[in-house]
Amino acid sequence: MRFVLTGEQREFARSLDALLRAADTPGVLRAWAAGDHGPGRALWRRLGDAGVFALAVPEAYGGVGPLPVEAAVACVELGRYAVPGPVAETVAAGVLLAGAGGPAAKEWLPGIASGAAVVSLRLPGHGPYALDADAADAVFTVDGDGLRRAPGPGELSVSADPARRLFRPGPGGEPVAGGRAVEAASRAAGDWASFATAALALGCGEELLRATVAYVKQRRQFGVPVGSFQAVKHRLADTLLGLEFARPLLYGAAVELTEELSGGRAGAGSPEPGAGVGSGTGPAEGPPGSGLGTGRGAGSLGAGSGTGSLGSGSRTGPGMGALGAGAAVAAAKAAAGEAGYAAARTALQLHGAIGYTEELDLAWWLRRARPLRDAWGTPSACRARVLAG
Repeated sequence: MRFVLTGEQREFARSLDALLRAADTPGVLRAWAAGDHGPGRALWRRLGDAGVFALAVPEAYGGVGPLPVEAAVACVELGRYAVPGPVAETVAAGVLLAGAGGPAAKEWLPGIASGAAVVSLRLPGHGPYALDADAADAVFTVDGDGLRRAPGPGELSVSADPARRLFRPGPGGEPVAGGRAVEAASRAAGDWASFATAALALGCGEELLRATVAYVKQRRQFGVPVGSFQAVKHRLADTLLGLEFARPLLYGAAVELTEELSGGRAGAGSPEPGAGVGSGTGPAEGPPGSGLGTGRGAGSLGAGSGTGSLGSGSRTGPGMGALGAGAAVAAAKAAAGEAGYAAARTALQLHGAIGYTEELDLAWWLRRARPLRDAWGTPSACRARVLAG
């Protein structure tokens, strides 16, 4: 199956690339790791102005979503620049609170959508930690069918990435919502957190590969660039293949999530001209400068057998439709996480000893790849979910 982004989606990615390129994210990362969240929060607000966090928040609460494809586009770019903070957790919190409903949704979702609020999560089945809870305005935890706001960040634990600070929220806290709606919302939020983390891992791997290719073109041995050696070329080609195979799984999962949100699965018939898989039916407009729309066909990716912007109907050849959204997300997470980690191993080997020095900015991406691989679903757990169907 071939996935092609629309012109609006590509323009959205380019706008985020320009924003983040000017943001000095290595400096932001160093400050975040040192406990200074000011530069990171300032960048977070600019990303909110660009519409990033509105993508998982329904229109009723000030968002433009949920739009899984556009969320994938955004998170790949954020992963490429190693933006610090609980990105996947805040995206998932939009899904969790919208599904749970009640006063908490009205209180927190507009702030999440605008980038004014940073939120972290701890969900059952995904470990005891809440990422960057000390920087979050709220930490939500789910136990069974109960949703609570944690009383504080909790105890700090050691992390392989100093810019990904792990906390164990304490027991208790303010009850927010309960019942079956919370259970269903928690499962959906877990899928979205895994999906967003897969996109972050893919972006991280792409940046590691880009930096490594640039380095082996410059580093010389025996009078020639080391990038001309066949063994180096093969290692880089293998890394590229892993990333390129992960990409369609990520966008396939995005389409599955979109179809799940729309309440039906595509599988028969051909789409009408221009029909996409947008999850809303409102006006085709989004946050200023974001290039996003909420209506069908407005900046949305589809899945099909043709070329160009893909529709949501005809599906010939292998696809993700038989898996369902949860298993499709798990497949994407396993592939993207391992591809990103493989890119980190390649980058470290080909950079040599300089690769793990803190003075080299690339070290922040190297440290991030493995935590992203394991967060919100280890490869083994994701494969087990795919096999379970």
